[in-house]
Amino acid sequence: MLSSYQDRVLTCKDCGTQFVFTAGEQEFFASRGLMHPPGRCPTCRADRKARLGSERTSSSSNDSGYGRERSQREMHPAVCSNCGKDTLVPFLPRGDKPVYCSSCFEQVRSYR
Repeated sequence: MLSSYQDRVLTCKDCGTQFVFTAGEQEFFASRGLMHPPGRCPTCRADRKARLGSERTSSSSNDSGYGRERSQREMHPAVCSNCGKDTLVPFLPRGDKPVYCSSCFEQVRSYR
């Protein structure tokens, strides 16, 4: 079967060098549902991947799993609907639904 793809010369947005986006690479991109051609040459892609990978491993102390620190959530005071204890929750209680402290929330969640 003949491919409708032809090699294309692209310019890297990081270093400005030209690189070839081959017909085979275009077919691979299309088979994965990728609509846009790469913006970086293979060297800059590899450098960026290595840099982002090292940022992720160096920030492994955060729980988000991403390469940057998670912003601090705004917490709001509330009274637990189950035990009556004062607590902080990461949403603004509206009063139309029960609000639980973390230990009561775990108990309620396990019943579901």
